[in-house]
Amino acid sequence: MIVPPDGGWGWVIVAASFMCNLFVDGIIFSFGVFLNDIANAFSVSKARVALVGSLQTGFYLMAGPFVSALANRYGFRRVAILGSAISSFAFVLSYFSTSIEFLYISYGVIGGIGAGLIYVPAVITTGFYFERWRALATGIAVCGSGIGAFLLAPISDILVKYYGWRGALLIQASMLLHCAIFGAMFRPLKPTRIKVKDIPETAALEVKTTLLGKGASTTSLHCVQPSSRSGFFGTNNNTEYPTAAELLGSSPNIVNASKSLHSLYKVQVETENEKKSTEKRLSVPIYPDLDTVNNEKIAEENNLLSGDLERLNGKVPTSRRHTISGRRIRTDSECSQRSLKMGKRNSRDPQRPFYRDDIFYEGSLNRLAHYRSQMNRPIYNIKYLQQSSVGYHMSVTRLPTAKDVAEEKSGSCYLCPESVRRILTTMLDLSLLKSPSFLILAISGGLTMMGFYTPFMYVPDRAIKANIDASTAMFLVSVIGIGNTIGRIVCGLVSSLPGVNALVINNIFISVGGLVTMFSGLSLSEGYQFFYAASFGLSISVFASLRSILVVDLLGLEKLTNAFGLLLLFQGVAAAVGAPVAGAFMDATGSYDASFYLSGSLILMSAVICYPLKRVNVWERQRDNQKNSTAVDLPIP
Repeated sequence: MIVPPDGGWGWVIVAASFMCNLFVDGIIFSFGVFLNDIANAFSVSKARVALVGSLQTGFYLMAGPFVSALANRYGFRRVAILGSAISSFAFVLSYFSTSIEFLYISYGVIGGIGAGLIYVPAVITTGFYFERWRALATGIAVCGSGIGAFLLAPISDILVKYYGWRGALLIQASMLLHCAIFGAMFRPLKPTRIKVKDIPETAALEVKTTLLGKGASTTSLHCVQPSSRSGFFGTNNNTEYPTAAELLGSSPNIVNASKSLHSLYKVQVETENEKKSTEKRLSVPIYPDLDTVNNEKIAEENNLLSGDLERLNGKVPTSRRHTISGRRIRTDSECSQRSLKMGKRNSRDPQRPFYRDDIFYEGSLNRLAHYRSQMNRPIYNIKYLQQSSVGYHMSVTRLPTAKDVAEEKSGSCYLCPESVRRILTTMLDLSLLKSPSFLILAISGGLTMMGFYTPFMYVPDRAIKANIDASTAMFLVSVIGIGNTIGRIVCGLVSSLPGVNALVINNIFISVGGLVTMFSGLSLSEGYQFFYAASFGLSISVFASLRSILVVDLLGLEKLTNAFGLLLLFQGVAAAVGAPVAGAFMDATGSYDASFYLSGSLILMSAVICYPLKRVNVWERQRDNQKNSTAVDLPIP
């Protein structure tokens, strides 16, 4: 299992992630510096130039699901280095641009995809290395975005003055190339060997029956295949695969599920004697002292007998066949033999970070009820204290299939391996569109992103038109950046406190961000514009900080990965059209007033539609519970 070390090399990764966010987001937020120069160079409107930066932002977000799938198969390090090379190449290519359409492709599309390849590994790998300090580590890493806006906006302005916009792009290309060095620091975590005591015969039989009811094969951990039909990528949703805790029977939830499933599924046996003995075993209480049993199963690093390791990894047949009859199931045997052959070639199991249900969760794990229940269990042995949450990690880690392991260990090149297709299927889960709670959250996120980049893009130019010194105007973006940084830190600390309602904080601060944007043109004095920049940066910071927390609060942890993929698509499409539409309003009216009214209204509307979200979510859960209870009451054919 992958158990976060909560420190050590993790702090190096925090620093590397911070620098990646600094360069990538800093360059994206400072694109407004190029607005006038590119418009003059190609004799086009500012709205058309704004589309260049918006396309980069849109593809930067829309690439999220696909980048996640690649990182799941090839690791954070390789994907980040690839992104650094692609984005740097895109900026060098933009140096030779001969038209605005050329920039749409080079800077916008290619540069956006390259930036996305850097961004996803930079943010996710930090949380992968931390457990107790996850919120703090992730908060420090994403602060690179605000610091990047603070530093790179005036730096880019200086570069444009001295080297022209083309020369500035070359220097930015070198900045992005440095992300390859930081990406190389994303060292993959080595798995922790876990010693698990033998599952009691009764409990093993219960778990076997439960997974057979799901259509799963249980002799090998790598032979678990959901019985439902594959999705449009030829594989199943990640949530349909069992967790390690379920398969080993170490989760209280699976014990309860086992009890209920025995009323639905009959155990098939070959002889009457076997049937009687089986029924006798089923009558024995399961896990009479569940806390004690689970605590005895807590991880012990580097202290696993070879036979236990092989059995846990599914590489050799288990000494005790947890089959219901005396004969082994043929498919299980075949899977075990395949695992045995693969184990001879390579003893290292594939590590799939995106098979974790909490991989996108950026808040404190103490907000999760399941994590708190694991950590609050009494620890009877002090040497197990540091590994006391291993039960939690087993309960959120979905298992690879035999095919997935075979593709990893064969060393062959696959066009679209299962580990990629499985995450794409999960993150593009269109069934979520049936959820009213998710739809409101997705539409809200799209509206926020439509107005989010307008201030970054046009605040400096509006200030210059108001006779504010150009060098001073560039610092308005820096003030937005530093306000965003402070807001993320404060929001992270507040959201970690018990009893804090993340939805209420989100609604209040997003509403403030929309209102101050709408009224940002009341005065074009230098002092008022700096006040607006600080207020906007501070208020809008909650959008990135609380998004994953809101998804978990509303939809549950098991739906986080599914929801995050679609949310990125909604936000990417919205970001691609927001700033150009605002620029078109400016070109049509000759003033930025309408642009900022539009931007502020969109942000305010995104908050207003979330005001009833809690009640909608409660209604939706009650409706789903009624459907489930009706389904359970139906007779089993």
